[in-house]
This record gives sequence, C-alpha cells and structure tokens, in this order.
Amino acid sequence: MDSPLLEVWHAASGSPFLPTVGKGTQFLVAFLLLLIGFTLTGAFTLNRSIVNLPLLGIPASLAFAYVPVYNNMSQPTQDASGPPLFRAVTSSTRPLYQLLKAIGFTNKIHVEITPEGLRFGADHARVMQGAAHWNKNLFASYTTNLPDSNDDDGPEPVSFQISLPAFLETLQIFGVADVAARQSRLDIDPLVRGNPRLNHQQRSGNGSDAFSLQTLHGSSTTSSNGTCILSYPSDGGPFSIILDEGGVKTTCNLTTYLPEMPEDIPFDVDDLSFKVIMQARYLLDALAEVGSISPERLTIVVSRKEPYLRFRTSGSHTGAAAPGVESTVDFKRGRDLLETFSVRAVDRAKGERRWSQTFKFDTIKAATEAMKIASKVSLRGDGQGVLSMQFMVEVEGAAGGAGGGFPGGGAGLSFLDFRFVPYATDGNEESDTEGEGDDVDMGEA
Repeated sequence: MDSPLLEVWHAASGSPFLPTVGKGTQFLVAFLLLLIGFTLTGAFTLNRSIVNLPLLGIPASLAFAYVPVYNNMSQPTQDASGPPLFRAVTSSTRPLYQLLKAIGFTNKIHVEITPEGLRFGADHARVMQGAAHWNKNLFASYTTNLPDSNDDDGPEPVSFQISLPAFLETLQIFGVADVAARQSRLDIDPLVRGNPRLNHQQRSGNGSDAFSLQTLHGSSTTSSNGTCILSYPSDGGPFSIILDEGGVKTTCNLTTYLPEMPEDIPFDVDDLSFKVIMQARYLLDALAEVGSISPERLTIVVSRKEPYLRFRTSGSHTGAAAPGVESTVDFKRGRDLLETFSVRAVDRAKGERRWSQTFKFDTIKAATEAMKIASKVSLRGDGQGVLSMQFMVEVEGAAGGAGGGFPGGGAGLSFLDFRFVPYATDGNEESDTEGEGDDVDMGEA
C-alpha cells in the first residue's frame, strides 16, 4: 500500500512552485526596496517631499564639489609649470657657506626671501638671536616672483623654516668637489710635482697660481664651469639646490617648515649706552683668553675711565676652576685697539659713565664663527642692557648692505647681527642714559 506522503510528492511534481520574483532579479529588487526605504526615511526626517529632494540635493552636491576645487585654484601658489618664487645662480658657495655657518648655533633657521636678498634668522631660547644676510649681489643672477602685498608696499616677503645642518652640508658639497679637482690638477701637473716648494705652497693654499682657472675667473673656491642654483618653486614646496660641477649635476631638495621665528629681541638704537668699534680678531683673542677656565658668566664693563673696556669671566661648568676664580682681559684706549669709543650710560652707584652687564658665556661664545671671518665688530648696548654685536665681513663680489654700526659700509661688505639678553640684575646697579656721548677716535691715551 502506497504511503500518503508519496502520493503528495507525485501530485506536487505536476504543479511546481514559481516565486513572484525570479532568482536572477531578487538582489536588484532588494536593493531598490532598501534604497526607497532610506529615501523615504530621509524625506520624512527632513520634512521634504520626494519632488523637492532632487531639487535640493543636486545643487547641494554640486556646491560641495565646487568649493574645494575653487579653494585650491585660488591659493596664491605657483604650480610646477609656472615661474618659481625665487631663483638665484652663483659660481661660488664659499661666502654663502661662511655667512650661514656663523649662525650655526641652532638646528632650524628662519628664511625670508625679499627682492633685495635672503635673510636668515636664528634664535636660541629667546636670549640670543643671530641674523645673516645674502645680498642679491652675491649671485650672478637673482630673480623673484613674489606675491604683491595688500598694502601696496611692494612684494610680500616669503618666509619659511629649514634645517640648517642639512643646508650647510649641501652647500659644502660644492667646495669639496672643487678641492678634489684642485688636488687632481696638482697630482697631474709635472711642473708642480717636480718643484717641492711650489708643490707645498699649492697644496697648502698659500701660494698663488696666476694661471689657474680660479685666479683667471676671479673665484677662489670654484672652477669656472661650476654653478650652484638655488630655487624655491612655490609656497610650501621644497627648497631646491642644484650643483653642477664638471658636467655632474646634483639636486638636493630640502624640506621646508612653517615659519615660527619669534619677534626680534628689542634693541633701542635711540637709547645707546655705549658704542665700541674694534678689530674682530681682538675680540676673538679676548674671549679665548677669558674662556680658558670654562666659565659660566661673562661680564662686559665699558667705562670712561681706565680700563675702558673689560671682559671678566667667573664660574666654571666643569669644576676645573675653583669657585671664585676669575679671568680678566682689559683694553686700553688706543687707535690700534679701539677705533671708536663712546659711553653715555651713567652708573648711579659709582657716579661715573659706566655700562656693566653680565651674560651667559656660552651664548657669546656661539658668535666666535662670525669673529673668525669678520674684519671689524661693532659692540653696542642700550639702556635695557641688551648687547648688540654687528660683524663686518669682507665678501668678494658682494655689494653688501647698510652697515648700521660701521662708518662707510659699502661695496664688498656683508654683515652679521647678534643680540644678547643679559642676566637680570638685583637693582643695586642701575645705568641711565644721560647727556650726549661723542664718538671718540682712539689715540694714544
């Protein structure tokens, strides 16, 4: 006897089940239903009709897409195909390297590009600042495409920060390549190799090769066919340095950072307490002498009475010197030592024209690189005790700039500026600026 279930199976085979939605279209139908659900939910939430949704949604979508594109197009930057903001060409990197190394007491420097040249600023803990200037006349070619300022004062300077060690190392590549080329010529030239005296002079750099390419073309650091190209293509882009030496081209792209240079240390030139101009090497020798005890502090005393200019150090970082040990260097008035001397500050406690401030020795010592390459230095102090050192550097082929602390600053000169903040005084010694102090040409006292 057949099972009732088997009869049901046989009956069902004659009328198979067919779903309302076929298997091939089930996913599409489900997606459409889900989309309609989200649309109706959004319309209900926004209290908008189905007709108004496309009327409002399409313009809103276009607006969201247009605003970012418009902002990108309106940025005041140069694209890769346009002219760079700055481009300069030089055949010698030695003066650039020396001026920049003089402010090498920090890792990052502030760079400001102007139509007149480049200004580099360095800051250390807001107690010491240094500035180096690359005048446009240091370059064979100097062009800028700076954006116009809003107040019609000419082009607006472009500023950024850059790694100083990386910049110095890149500039040094040019000099190293030239030294290798000079060494190769000395090894090949039989005349130089056969003359021990001439060979020694040429290798040491003390002799003069009247027929060398450097001498004929007026460059002491690079060959005649070497060029260095500095370029800043766009705001926020890398700072490019292209070195071309003997057909070998080296391109270095240095990362730039947002400018974060603090305000300049205030120095009131209208309230000068003293002014001294002297040979830079005398200042370097004096610091080397008083720095022999590894001091912590340096006191600078300027007076109308002898010793006139005194550097006194005290304290010790290493403990090599006993507490209380001091080192002093005095300068007597004389044309060969102090070319210009003026004191206007009045020490109330001593009743004489005298200026005395104490500084951290390491900050003053950080300016020794500038003392090595400078010919003269102008020391100035204001009524607040801030010390200004301006170094005059003789640069080959430079037109220089305004020599604020020097008489007759002009062609072939460049300047390095340093400012130092003194230690806070206890108020027992106060210096006021009274009367008019005349600049004195030093004669034998």
